[in-house]
Amino acid sequence: MKTYMKTLLAGLAILAPLSAPALAETLRWSASGDVISYDPNAQVDSCTQSVQHMVFDPLVRRNKDLKLEPALATSWEIVEPNRWRFKLRQGVKFHEGQPLNADDVVATIQRQIDPGARNRENLSAVTGVEKVDDYTVDLILRGAYPLLLNDLAAIYIMSKPWMEEHDALKPGNTATGVVTYASAHANGTGPFKLKSYEPDARSVFEVNKDWWDKPQHNLTEVEFRPIASDATRVAALLSGEVDMIVPVPLQDVDRINGTDGLKVVENPSLRTIMLALNFKKELHAAPGVANPMTSVKVRQALWHAIDVNTIQKRLMRGKSRVAGMLVAPAVTGHDDAIDVPLEYDVDKAKTLLAEAGYPDGFKTGLSCSNDRYIADEQICLAISSMWAKIGVQVDLSVESKTTYFPRMDNGELDVYLLGWASLPAMDGYSVLQALLATNDGTFGGSNPNGLSDPRIDALARSASVELEETQRVDMLKEAFRITHDDALFIPLHQQPVAWAMSNKVDIPQFPDEYVRPWFAQIKK
Repeated sequence: MKTYMKTLLAGLAILAPLSAPALAETLRWSASGDVISYDPNAQVDSCTQSVQHMVFDPLVRRNKDLKLEPALATSWEIVEPNRWRFKLRQGVKFHEGQPLNADDVVATIQRQIDPGARNRENLSAVTGVEKVDDYTVDLILRGAYPLLLNDLAAIYIMSKPWMEEHDALKPGNTATGVVTYASAHANGTGPFKLKSYEPDARSVFEVNKDWWDKPQHNLTEVEFRPIASDATRVAALLSGEVDMIVPVPLQDVDRINGTDGLKVVENPSLRTIMLALNFKKELHAAPGVANPMTSVKVRQALWHAIDVNTIQKRLMRGKSRVAGMLVAPAVTGHDDAIDVPLEYDVDKAKTLLAEAGYPDGFKTGLSCSNDRYIADEQICLAISSMWAKIGVQVDLSVESKTTYFPRMDNGELDVYLLGWASLPAMDGYSVLQALLATNDGTFGGSNPNGLSDPRIDALARSASVELEETQRVDMLKEAFRITHDDALFIPLHQQPVAWAMSNKVDIPQFPDEYVRPWFAQIKK
């Protein structure tokens, strides 16, 4: 698995030159949705985190091969099984001039592990942080934990004096509606400074000339524009209004590839698209009635009633990979024996519903975004039609991710479309601890709908402290076996990474779908 991962990730990176030419350019790129918040702790949307990474640096980061390397921390050691010590890079300044030191890291970690942080789950193993000296900090863990560096790659360091000045020491949270000064402003140490931000319109970044690292780009400015409409986004690329769109609508791939001066870059993604289910006593669509989805036969029926091959061929244009489990082949914990979807069989689905006591079906909500995943709205429309064939009445709702994710986080949805790339860990433990474990304030941070299985909880806690890799991976696989057999989620596919851009743009593409402009070159 490690060799396969290394080969895949190395092959996916389109390497840019290491030295920047004298001329510089503006990169104008567009995505289907906007940044949800510039507060690093307010959300778990990886598109948002990708844009934030232009402004903020973590202690450790991923390089062009997605391997971990030093960033704001230059070295680290395990002092005790539950104590990691990090030496900080000296001479680093935040964009507004504040020098980086241990106080900033302590304040950032405290903000990250605050119960009010929406992305608390991204550092669930850490219970505390201590300053050793001005450039040394200790992170205190619940116990031995093998994935700390993986997790830290997505923890963006903020300035303590800046947070104090703007009353932002406590985190924002899009799920609970908590807004701070950091929601619309940013002061990091990263390669680009946030120059201006117009919600749902554009964010403009200027190059950080005082960045501590050697630039591998030739940009002076980056302009990010959210354009929800596929047709409008493509038109903006064709007209030269933007230089790159992420993602490219799959139905337009051939058209763009056939246009002079443009190209499409495609590779496999780590992101699994799935349906998450409501396990509470009642469905929102049918209050006062016992929830049918607490029955494994009902959940299996819903899975049998989805024609994933048709979705793959028609909606995904043959470019997705049909999935039977919640992690992609390149992610630790994947198992070919588990990765087998339930066959499409309407008659079997009807039989299972009848056996579960629902011969005439039932009513449920089905929710999806329309600006987050590839063909997300179309997928939900197709599933709604498929479920109608077995008598399941769908109350379909479609909305922007800006409102969709907070509703999801608050447990307001019955069945909903979800994409998960196992970030930041790039390990199956991400799914286990965030989606599958019971939501208890430490585990299950993205499990708002009442899923609770003591077998899975035990595996999540054991895997969190197991240092022997073979045993740890076996625990992940066992949890995924339970998830598959009990149909706790309904996996659909891994969507492709598909970007369209001007031939003048040379930028690496990664399976985590992050856009990293600090590796971009604009050619004359």
